[in-house]
Amino acid sequence: MRLLSVNLGRPKSVPYTDNPQGVTGIDKRPVEGPVHVAAPGPKGVAGSGLAGDAVCDLRHHGGDDQAVYAVAREDLDDWERELGRPLGHGAFGENLTTEGLDVSGARIGERWRIGPTVVLEVTGGRIPCRTFQGHLGEKGWVRRFTQKAATGAYLRVIEPGEIRAGDAIEIVHVPDHDVTARMEFQATTTHRELLPRLLEAEDALHSETRAAVHKYLAKYGG
Repeated sequence: MRLLSVNLGRPKSVPYTDNPQGVTGIDKRPVEGPVHVAAPGPKGVAGSGLAGDAVCDLRHHGGDDQAVYAVAREDLDDWERELGRPLGHGAFGENLTTEGLDVSGARIGERWRIGPTVVLEVTGGRIPCRTFQGHLGEKGWVRRFTQKAATGAYLRVIEPGEIRAGDAIEIVHVPDHDVTARMEFQATTTHRELLPRLLEAEDALHSETRAAVHKYLAKYGG
């Protein structure tokens, strides 16, 4: 398992974002050399966990529970075949493009060591949005991405440090439940009846997902 690329974005003006400022950092490109990774701070005021990476709409992106976004190269390859077009590293706006790692199937709370010092923890899947669809230029992309549920994973920073393309990835902790990033994604989108099951991973869930679970339980029980 290894890190194929570290991808950073710069602010870019586009016509397809909901950001009131009209800019997005989703167009992320691979960079050479080390990149510092650290917990950025609370969502709403803090952006990316990677130094030099732009997060332009702090209402929906960034913050400690979404400090880093990872996508498996294998999932990008699968989409290449389905879409009939090339997708480079960073094409989905991911910070990390990995090889040999089931990112969408990673368990909430699973921890990865990348390189000698950085440890990241899986918090949940990525919800597609209008900006993502506009960036790819694929009609009906939000629906297609949601149905496939190869969502990638958001991660929080447990131990900071530097990473670079080519670093080894080691799974250093696997929780004793079966709640994956894919399941978390499905529970918060198309299969809300799964929300109570997420409690098995409650301590490691994204804070917004945790709140959604408790709201569901208060209304429907479980």
